[in-house]
Amino acid sequence: MSVIKSACSMLCAVSLFLLLSGNLHAAGYQHSLIVDKMTFDWSIEGDNMIIKLSAPTTGWVGIGFHPTDMMKDANIIIGFVKDGKVEISDEFGNQPTQHVTDTGRGGKDNVTVIGGSESGNTTTLEFSIPLQSGDVNDGVIDPKADTAIMLAYGPDRKSFKLKHQFAKTITVNLSSGDRK
Repeated sequence: MSVIKSACSMLCAVSLFLLLSGNLHAAGYQHSLIVDKMTFDWSIEGDNMIIKLSAPTTGWVGIGFHPTDMMKDANIIIGFVKDGKVEISDEFGNQPTQHVTDTGRGGKDNVTVIGGSESGNTTTLEFSIPLQSGDVNDGVIDPKADTAIMLAYGPDRKSFKLKHQFAKTITVNLSSGDRK
């Protein structure tokens, strides 16, 4: 019986550590896709989408939802890790090859940073966004629908303005995880 008690105590301690450290979602996501060398993990939790992005770069990584023409009209979240600190920007694709901050267009920053790291040549970001933020720059993310998603990462410098070295748009059903 004491072995079971010890195991339960250990499990509770680990769970509490993960919850308090903000790394609860690092342990497991509902869905995961590898697109070339970039990994996109996600879970739908209530009215939010929890996202983890990893790519082989020490530069930025990003994701965009609902692009109409390359980056145009996309709700873009882009970030990097510098000196151990995560920097994430909530942006809008205002042209096919350009994006600006949501706040610069009268919107709001709807991203909640969960964590991030830079290990070797890999950058990982974890954050959550609302499925329906009410921000005109974001649009609605319907997890039951097929959703166009841009995945990208940039070169080994800390700047949101440097052109990507990898970019791909895929269509995914966010509830089932099926890639179309």
